[in-house]
Amino acid sequence: MAREKLYAGAKLRELRGRLKLTQKDFAAKLGVSLPYLNQMENNNRPVSASVVLGLAQEFGFDVTELSTGDSARLVADMQEALADPVFPDAPSLSDIRLAASNAPALARAFLELHRAYRQSNERLASLDEALGRDDARPVPSPWEEVRDFFHYCNNYIDAVDHAAESFATQSGHRDIRLSAVEALHRHGIKVTFEDTDVIRRFDGETLTISNHVPLGTLRFQLLLQVALITRGDLIEATLDLARFQSDAARDIAKIGLANYFAGAALMPYQEFHRAAQDVRHDLQRLSDMFGASIEQVAHRLSTLQRPGLSGIPFFFVRVDQAGTITKRHSATTLQFARFGGACPLWNVHMAFETPGRFLRQLAETPDGRRYFCLARAVSKQGGHWGAPTRRYAIGLGCEVNHAGALVYADNMDITNPQAFEPIGISCRICERVNCHQRSVPPLERQLDVDPNIREVLPYRVAR
Repeated sequence: MAREKLYAGAKLRELRGRLKLTQKDFAAKLGVSLPYLNQMENNNRPVSASVVLGLAQEFGFDVTELSTGDSARLVADMQEALADPVFPDAPSLSDIRLAASNAPALARAFLELHRAYRQSNERLASLDEALGRDDARPVPSPWEEVRDFFHYCNNYIDAVDHAAESFATQSGHRDIRLSAVEALHRHGIKVTFEDTDVIRRFDGETLTISNHVPLGTLRFQLLLQVALITRGDLIEATLDLARFQSDAARDIAKIGLANYFAGAALMPYQEFHRAAQDVRHDLQRLSDMFGASIEQVAHRLSTLQRPGLSGIPFFFVRVDQAGTITKRHSATTLQFARFGGACPLWNVHMAFETPGRFLRQLAETPDGRRYFCLARAVSKQGGHWGAPTRRYAIGLGCEVNHAGALVYADNMDITNPQAFEPIGISCRICERVNCHQRSVPPLERQLDVDPNIREVLPYRVAR
């Protein structure tokens, strides 16, 4: 298979800017001509192998950043935004890719504008009283803003991850639960466990945790409080850099960063990375080894993107029984729909039918990329009779060339093209013409509607 050409003009310009070098000086250090560098920075030419080598040798640059930047995310997000009916004539995919790679700041500004537009429409549709106030400027949903923050950080927060790993290392081989309690005691905080439905409550002096929760959840909640108490300065500094547009978004992100610390302390990066390779990413074994839930393990695997020690680029998603995506992240080229649910042909939706079992799937997206997908239903028990049980399905996957590193892919015929099921991202931007589960027509296709013929769909999509 021919190697895909690497266009990374925005990354080259960003690196040169950080180094405060002129194009002439940068070209000289890389051993290329000034016109050649100019063409690469403007994506008129791909980055050559010699330039990749020069970046690593001359500047110590982690060249994996060239292919794991924001471009794929921006392309997917712009495709979905442009699928909005407000755009009757959406640009071609090649134009979208050009904008995302050559002008990422402009692409993000467009996404912000579209998000503000959607927010305004949603307020109008619901007769939001805020439209009558002077401060009714459309702002992004706090949840969306925080989700995008982690999305474009590649779901890896280096400073917080290292701080969590340091805490776990200092704990040694003791139960990290004891280390967390001692850390809180040193800050004058009493820890109690009570018969209550509130999972965690902190009143400034006493931390109370429900004794109904599983041991993994108990450890996680203790570590979350450790993050808020002992790493508050680090979290606040990270929030300052993010520049959220609302206090609500900042508050949500603060909890998100504390959650990140808890997961990273429960599963320290280097130890977890090594263990994941040793057991070939067996989620159940990793769950037992680190005292974490299956969902926590799957989520942690998707965060292993530390420069110089990155793990397999995974995507991770969680959906509820209505098909709504409640968590999503992708370190792969596969990106999830920002609005609405996931493709119904994806095995994550089938997981609810077989609780407690892992479902495997070989899938191919419309762009021809192939993935190994793993799905499982998970439940969060209420802890006592009559308490509600929350049910979700989680999905974890990677590009098929990494499948050999996963125990779950054993005995699957990944060399057979017919073994891969066709899936999409969102019906509006999926160009498959023969999908029996299509909910709405694709945006860039003409429809053929014949009242005398009824097939699976009430229309045909022109090829």
